[in-house]
Amino acid sequence: MPVFDSEIDLRSEAFAQNRADHLKLIEKFRELEAKVAANSARAKTKFEKRGQLLPRERLALILDRGAPFVQLSTLCGYKMHDDDGDKNISGGGGISGVGFISGVRCVISASDSGIKGGAATPMGVHKALRAQALALENKLPFVQLIESAGANLMRQSEMFVPGGRTFANLARLSAAGCPVISVVHGSSTAGGAYQTGLSDYVVAVRGKSKVFLAGPPLLKAATGEIATDEDLGGAEMHYHVSGTAEYMAENDGDGVRIAREIVTKLGWNNAGEEKTFDEPLYDAEELLGVVPIDYRQPYDSREVIARIVDGSDLLGFKDGYGAATLCTHAAIAGHEVGIISNNGPIDANGAAKVAQFIQLMDQAGTPVIFLQNTTGYLVGTDAEQNGIVKHGSKMIQAVTNMRVPKMTLHIGASFGAGNYGMCGRAFDPRFIFAWPNNRIAVMGGEQAAKTMRIVAEEGARKKGEEPNAEFLDGMAKHIVDTYDAESTALFATARLWDDGLIDPRDSRKILAFCLDTVAEAKRRELRPNAFGIGRM
Repeated sequence: MPVFDSEIDLRSEAFAQNRADHLKLIEKFRELEAKVAANSARAKTKFEKRGQLLPRERLALILDRGAPFVQLSTLCGYKMHDDDGDKNISGGGGISGVGFISGVRCVISASDSGIKGGAATPMGVHKALRAQALALENKLPFVQLIESAGANLMRQSEMFVPGGRTFANLARLSAAGCPVISVVHGSSTAGGAYQTGLSDYVVAVRGKSKVFLAGPPLLKAATGEIATDEDLGGAEMHYHVSGTAEYMAENDGDGVRIAREIVTKLGWNNAGEEKTFDEPLYDAEELLGVVPIDYRQPYDSREVIARIVDGSDLLGFKDGYGAATLCTHAAIAGHEVGIISNNGPIDANGAAKVAQFIQLMDQAGTPVIFLQNTTGYLVGTDAEQNGIVKHGSKMIQAVTNMRVPKMTLHIGASFGAGNYGMCGRAFDPRFIFAWPNNRIAVMGGEQAAKTMRIVAEEGARKKGEEPNAEFLDGMAKHIVDTYDAESTALFATARLWDDGLIDPRDSRKILAFCLDTVAEAKRRELRPNAFGIGRM
């Protein structure tokens, strides 16, 4: 193809003048951008006293060093509203752009809390909307570094209605499969609380995060109730009580580190590529000593996970909420996975956590592995009043309807509805294997015997008869013996309640093979027809 032959004289006066004019214009807007950054940096001493990083320091930490970052709308709102283009220049009260986090292209939005506490401006709302639109149109994760005093109430008429679309867009991003990840560095209050609440992953910073609809002064004025920031919406409360925060960070830098880990665990760039991976730090041989054969003896299932997953690298999800039910981000043979396991009965908070975790894995296209060792769902007055039926049902709905591959490994007890919620055979896992210590039944033999004894005793008393202790003792023994015989791993595998018994030490190898198999299935495109191949 012909090469264009330029006729421009690079030494001409016109060329030099044009260049000088452009440099002057560039210098002008760069000076204005520098003023925005300097305006924010004036708060450095205050931030250091609070043990916090400035917004641009947070941004620099979360972005991959040396990777490109295209900042958006740096002079948003210039000389509009309260922006005078000099001391009060704010860039719209936020910093946004497209860059790389853990090798993944993302849209990043950070509150510029060094300027008026990160309060949003009317044009700043439109800047935020533009960043969200770019994430949605370009199918990118949306990462927020939040610390904002909220909206400028004196400008509410220009912000309130369009501001609602920022929340709608967060919901649209999540529904479209674009994860929303938020680190709450400070205040995220009033309407801004929904900025946090509508996120898919929330990292709270201990002693700094504040997420509530009404702060202490408004609460006292509205209801007369007196409460502290921490009680209303502190990091500890949202991590352990409300479940709004999935992860707890110790400071700003730690919060950014966790956000980078979350992006890594999304497996965003993994489609069809071969990945290198590390072996677990602990020997699989140790599994035989870690797990008791008797399901009634407690142990930490993370000890099992650490001997199965790549590099023994596990990132817990909502560890402070429903703590007896564990949800873990990890990888096996280079495949990102979500792992759900048990450290005790499943309570209402644990069931709700699992339902949320499954939705996130489904959104990310990440397979889920269930390590079953549960005596079932928690029972009792407190459990019922906390909604164990409602939340347990939502967990079972999520397990049933998840679209990503699910695999189950029976590693201990599998009793009652716990078998269902932890993806037993009836819930169609792609693969389901069992260790030889597996026990599976509607409940344990002792519990069944006690239940039937109580029913029999009450039945006798209703007839005006005294319960026959000898008969009841014999009945109880028969029930225990029957349950013990019918709940063994051999009894279950004979009836194809699993795909076979495996040596616990082979767990990683078997799971890796199964993950390779489902990944291959995902890549393969079949050519179905309407009739099948008929022999002619």
